[in-house]
Amino acid sequence: MRKPVDIPALAASLKAGERRALARAITLVESGRADHRADALALLDALGSDRQALRIGLSGTPGVGKSTFIEAFGLFLVEKGLKVAVLAVDPSSARSGGSILGDKTRMEHLSRHPLAFIRPSPSQAQMGGVARRTREAIALCEAAGYDVVLIETVGVGQSETMVAEMCDLFTLLLAPAGGDELQGVKRGIMEIADIILVNKADGDLKSQATRTCADYAGALRLLRKRPQDPEGFPKAMTVSAVEGRGLPEAWDEMTALADWRRDHGHFVGRRAEQARYWFHEEVRLQLLERLQRDPDLAATLAAEETKLVNGDSTPTVAAANVLASFAGGAK
Repeated sequence: MRKPVDIPALAASLKAGERRALARAITLVESGRADHRADALALLDALGSDRQALRIGLSGTPGVGKSTFIEAFGLFLVEKGLKVAVLAVDPSSARSGGSILGDKTRMEHLSRHPLAFIRPSPSQAQMGGVARRTREAIALCEAAGYDVVLIETVGVGQSETMVAEMCDLFTLLLAPAGGDELQGVKRGIMEIADIILVNKADGDLKSQATRTCADYAGALRLLRKRPQDPEGFPKAMTVSAVEGRGLPEAWDEMTALADWRRDHGHFVGRRAEQARYWFHEEVRLQLLERLQRDPDLAATLAAEETKLVNGDSTPTVAAANVLASFAGGAK
């Protein structure tokens, strides 16, 4: 028999900043078990939302050095006395469902710092490059008193823009490359980026990084002006995670942008819009889960799938039949 979770005790330990309690709480919210889900909801309700951190989404092409940058940037922040949490989402295998979860080993120095917390999580085939429960893990990190939450996504892709729905600032990390690199970055990613950081601006790549940064700066000027941006944003900058160059300047720009958005009402407004987005997303996902859990609805779903595969129905008609059955059962 499963030992019940002491929600008040766990909430108290979490608010006291205990890393073990935070790790346990994140495990709880990531679980798909119904009893764990009930405990997770009770915990989130007990914690409230009185504490807030600066949420920074980080994405980039494979090989750009995201983990190296996050460790260098995280160490820079903790040396300033800030508590930093890193939520690194690893891609899950579509075949086995497994993940390597190697981010913590790639951030060896940061993971040992008392002001830092690193949690790798499997994406579990979740679209958007972020785990479904990442936003709840963010809330847990905030409750534990972390000042900055870095969300490292799986990688650049069309659906990667979902990370923008759970962060305050979206940073795109890119490597020095030729002119064709601009063609490889989706326009959707460019449109949501607040700051583009061209990494590896050191050694033989320094001059190339400067040219690449100029190319992106020019491309950003062609995009439509967004109401949540002050003059000069979004912008492109060069950094070197290996040498630590550009990290203080990048942090200054991030805080300046966040402060401007707070002063002009965009910060609170954006979080309200994000809450509305995730409300609708949760309703959709929970309805689908209910369809799959209910025996009668599951049987209807399987029957409609069979007709669809056999060519006796269409996706639209099959979906309408399933929803009609669901509506009838709900009465």
